Amino acid sequence: MKVTRRMKRMSRNASAVAKLNLTSLIDVFTILVFFLLVHFGSPDVLETPKEVTLPESVVESKPRETVVIFIGQDEVVVQGEPVATVAAIDAAEDGDIVPIMDRLAMLDESVIGVSTQAVAESKEVTILADRLVPFNVVKRVMSTCTSQGYDRISLAVVTKESAAGAVGQQVAQI
Repeated sequence: MKVTRRMKRMSRNASAVAKLNLTSLIDVFTILVFFLLVHFGSPDVLETPKEVTLPESVVESKPRETVVIFIGQDEVVVQGEPVATVAAIDAAEDGDIVPIMDRLAMLDESVIGVSTQAVAESKEVTILADRLVPFNVVKRVMSTCTSQGYDRISLAVVTKESAAGAVGQQVAQI
């Protein structure tokens, strides 16, 4: 078979090493890094259970890592473990709620790692209470927390705009 000029030219180009364009690859990795930084940073928002409807309020500071108590319409959950029912707390006599006291004491004793130690040492509680729960139940839970040494109590709410922001929106709509 006769080798033509075209075949010689093709064989020279075929032996050349293919170059990899790194610019687009670097762009993709940069976007990936920014996405991960934005979405997997610090836990600024507490995850609320579907059955808990929080009241609305204007809040200036972000929540810290604390012991979390959910007060739903049916039960009370301390750090992910159900401890009592709202009906039992409402029907009981005044005083501290023993299951909550036991769970808080157990949390103090079971410190594993630096983050849980910081939470246990802060003696701070965040209460997420459904807006339909009677206030005397919330008050008794708060009283139980203070009797166990948790003096700093925060109530979780759904943030809404401040009064100045709301006025600004009304003016913009007119």
